[in-house]
Amino acid sequence: MGIISFENTENAFEYKSNQELKKANFLFSSMGHAWLVKLGTRLTPWAIRSGLPVKGIIRNTIFSQFVGGETLEETAAVAKKLGEYNVEVILDYGVEGGEDGEQGFDHACDEFIRVINYAATQSNIPFMSIKVTGFARFDLLAKLDHSVEQNAGSLMKRYAKAIESLTENEKAEWQRVQDRMLRICKVAAEKNVGVLVDAEETWIQDPVDVITILMMEQFNKEKVIVYNTIQLYRHDRLQFLKDSLEAAELRNFILGAKLVRGAYMEKERKRATEFGYASPIQPDKESTDKDYNAALEFSIAHINKIGLIVASHNEYSNLYVTQLLEKNGFSLNHPHIHFSQLYGMSDNITFNLAKAGCSVSKYLPFGPIKDVVPYLMRRAQENSSISGQTGRELGLIKKELERRRS
Repeated sequence: MGIISFENTENAFEYKSNQELKKANFLFSSMGHAWLVKLGTRLTPWAIRSGLPVKGIIRNTIFSQFVGGETLEETAAVAKKLGEYNVEVILDYGVEGGEDGEQGFDHACDEFIRVINYAATQSNIPFMSIKVTGFARFDLLAKLDHSVEQNAGSLMKRYAKAIESLTENEKAEWQRVQDRMLRICKVAAEKNVGVLVDAEETWIQDPVDVITILMMEQFNKEKVIVYNTIQLYRHDRLQFLKDSLEAAELRNFILGAKLVRGAYMEKERKRATEFGYASPIQPDKESTDKDYNAALEFSIAHINKIGLIVASHNEYSNLYVTQLLEKNGFSLNHPHIHFSQLYGMSDNITFNLAKAGCSVSKYLPFGPIKDVVPYLMRRAQENSSISGQTGRELGLIKKELERRRS
């Protein structure tokens, strides 16, 4: 294996024109100012709701940096461009059910299936992403989760007991949620498109884990179609990964695991304090990193039984996977290994992994501007709050601009 360097900006930004690179430079420079991000994340959602003419500004700046387009069809140009550099795509429709109740949930389910059918026609879109909260009522998930927590035994045994705590109407409602999930996964299996089930907040995660395991049991017999997302900033998730493999071996399916560090840290800590329970979040970043890398080791040690997606912007973790593969005598494009980063971020990781022959993708959200504003605000906050993230992106962009000038 040749040496992979995430310092190689020529590979990282080959797909960007000088103008696009300068635009990215301006955007990340802006995100380096915490006060500006704070102001923007408050004003932008308000401006959209108030009907102010700001969509054009958003579309030409933060939207074009982090989102594939407003419609499924608009993502085609982005996916085609990425494909020219051997980078694949994970499609994510920023749909939120709920506002229209059951009708909204059914619509969300139909949209997810539409994304699968579209992905199946494209050569470099092997995956799509879903949120169970897109087609299930949050409070129902919370009630189920709470009941699961009250019981003893394995997750599946606790879940079986928890179902009994639901009213007849709630049981029927939960059955509809399972039917939607089944419809989505069935089409995905027929079309050979991977379904990545997003992680949710801890207080609704148990039923999401259960429904995902049930889908894996049904559709991951021969190959991996369904993937669960495991957030390693939770101190119990390394053990959960091991328990999930045990369940997979017991129930005779291949485990699909997308490993992330996590997305709801502040919200989780705040709720734990408010309700007076122990925080589910790791005490510090070092503990998260340690568990994340241990989860990588565990997955690669059992790679024949685990389909692994390394969804990380951490340079060390991505390099570590390539080293583990080499050490164990596996090829970089092992069919059970895939790398992924968010569109608009960490191009130095994505494109250098692709150049080395790894299976790698960009997570590509799409949807109407008003629907993806929450996603965009999270990206802005993330880039301003993660220590060194904006500085790293900016440094690489400036380095490439300098290289092109010389």
